[in-house]
Amino acid sequence: MIYHIVTGDVAAAPLKEAIVNEPSMAGEVIVIKDVLSVGPLKKEEGQKFSELRSAFWQQIVVNEKNPVQVDDMERLLETSLEVSKNEEAKIWIWMAPWPADICTYYWVLKYLGKYPSRLYVVNIAGLPFLDEQGKVFFPKSLGEIQPKELIKARRLARLVNPGELEVDTDEWRKIEAANSGIRTLEGGKRLNSKTEDFYDNQLGSFISHQYQKASRIIAQALVKFNIPTGDLYLGWRLRKMVEAGKLELQGDTTKALKDFEVKLPGDGTNAQYSLPL
Repeated sequence: MIYHIVTGDVAAAPLKEAIVNEPSMAGEVIVIKDVLSVGPLKKEEGQKFSELRSAFWQQIVVNEKNPVQVDDMERLLETSLEVSKNEEAKIWIWMAPWPADICTYYWVLKYLGKYPSRLYVVNIAGLPFLDEQGKVFFPKSLGEIQPKELIKARRLARLVNPGELEVDTDEWRKIEAANSGIRTLEGGKRLNSKTEDFYDNQLGSFISHQYQKASRIIAQALVKFNIPTGDLYLGWRLRKMVEAGKLELQGDTTKALKDFEVKLPGDGTNAQYSLPL
């Protein structure tokens, strides 16, 4: 029995298909849905981690009718309990070179590191895979990889060694203590702490003195700069810039990104409104 831990539904989809087609990978896929590379990590006294993360995402997903509930912690602890009951069970952490994946890896070690002889990592960083046309590419996400290629990637699974476990568990403590707004990947498994407005200038490079839909601005920034936060976080940053008076608003920010537009203040003749924001 293998518990496959993966970050996000998009990455989980081809992995689930690969597991169905490869008996040696049989097990359960545990999907970490939270994007731990953004938002606060340090709890207040008496607060649960899931409560902290749920409150953060409730700010980001403003048009969600139902309250946002982040339950990754509870599911991870359930997995730990199941592993403790089954001495044959193993844990595979699937990791792509993406900030959210690296954060998941560090976070999981904190809770499942007590099973050192059964804790494996599958790290695809810097490795070539074949796309649907048979061409070689280097994926940034597991979701980009075909299931048959993920079956081959199972050979990458290796035990997390004791020294690595000690160092990487300590690294998560440092990340928690920094409690920054954003964590960026600087290569390998090295994360850097940044303020929550870190990507504002990249967003701002697509904002002019003419109203544009928030969804258009964000789509352009995501493509050009390969920003790893996702569109909802960037939408939140646009709303924050509106609140701070850096942008003018047209529409309703409590609705979807396509339902409001923003622009720089003024008509472009006043230098005080030039970028950066």
